[in-house]
Amino acid sequence: MRTLCASTLIGEFFVIGFAALVAMQTSDLSTVTVWTVSGIAMLLSVLLCGMISRPGGVALGWVLQIALIASGVVVSTMYFLGAVFAALWWASVHFGRKIDEAKARWAAQAAAAEPGPDPASA
Repeated sequence: MRTLCASTLIGEFFVIGFAALVAMQTSDLSTVTVWTVSGIAMLLSVLLCGMISRPGGVALGWVLQIALIASGVVVSTMYFLGAVFAALWWASVHFGRKIDEAKARWAAQAAAAEPGPDPASA
């Protein structure tokens, strides 16, 4: 799950940066405001890459998805891109967990198939 979620978050990092450039040109917000808000969101997306497997990591990811959709108030294209990334986030979490479960099952089967110590050789 961690790899899929981190890939989505890194993609969001770049989208947030590009959206900030658009917001600087098209909105009435000051450059400082745009880059402060965008910088915090970009930093959060990078920090979340390392927090995915910790408690609350996925929930914070959902908060970032909601914020990304809400940024459509400033840059209208972000309504669409935010929804796309929310769908990617859901898919990353959902299928990532399935992959993790399959890996755990495979590891358990491999461990069960290993021969134990031979009592005759002792």
